[in-house]
Amino acid sequence: MRDFSKDHRWLSLNTATVRKQGDLVAIIEACARHGIRAIDPWRDQVAAVGLERAARAVRDAGLELTGYCRGGMFTSDAAHRIEARDDNRRAVDEAKALGAPCIVLVVGGLPQYSRPGSAVSKDILAARSQVHDGIAEMMEYADSANMPLAIEPLHPAYAGDRACVNTTKQALDICDALDPKRSGALGVALDVYHIWWDPELLPQIARAGKDRLLAFHVCDWLVPTKDILNDRGMMGDGVIDIKSVRSAVEAQGFAGYSEIEIFSEEWWSKPMDEVLRTCIERHRSVV
Repeated sequence: MRDFSKDHRWLSLNTATVRKQGDLVAIIEACARHGIRAIDPWRDQVAAVGLERAARAVRDAGLELTGYCRGGMFTSDAAHRIEARDDNRRAVDEAKALGAPCIVLVVGGLPQYSRPGSAVSKDILAARSQVHDGIAEMMEYADSANMPLAIEPLHPAYAGDRACVNTTKQALDICDALDPKRSGALGVALDVYHIWWDPELLPQIARAGKDRLLAFHVCDWLVPTKDILNDRGMMGDGVIDIKSVRSAVEAQGFAGYSEIEIFSEEWWSKPMDEVLRTCIERHRSVV
């Protein structure tokens, strides 16, 4: 396993971590000040400053991207499926313009939450079938742009509203069904917040192998967690054995960035520079 203790060369910042402290350009400027070399921006943050300006800011700062958040939300009723398809095609176009190495997919839960206005449904099996079909359709468009797709399994608490793919096994089953030759077009983004609890995690990481491991995200699970969405912990403040998960991922040949992604009202209330300094320190000591 790589030694992160001496520098933060392999730290990437998911820009949601400081989304309330400034716009994307301000975040990029702060990363440059702190020697952070990579980011993963969110679509709404890119839209707020404009795609062209965002791409220029990334280039001018000499930053790499570790992904683009997010595509997906495939589940809907029939009236909203073209909307979902077109939105995901725009995500591919944006990711290409920004130079992202992949699009992170949050696949969607029940239709009424994934695509507001959709008819109410409680059929999670149908939702999972739509996810399979939606990814297959998106892959056709993404392939033309040479843009890999990374399925992110989310904690089961999100099955209803954000993602009905909740384990690494489920995500890899989709990968094997849609990309059996392991072409590089489809893989997974593994976030320790969502997967740390899974008793099948280590064998599933081994199953993924290097060619399916497209992104690796870190934060921590607080006990107690006060809000399942916006109370993620800074690495080292919770109960996840982050180093053991990174060790398993790197044992498969993953040699990319460890991307810090923290949704937290507490950390959003702190100055951006303080948050980034803490991210750097914890990346060196805990990740």
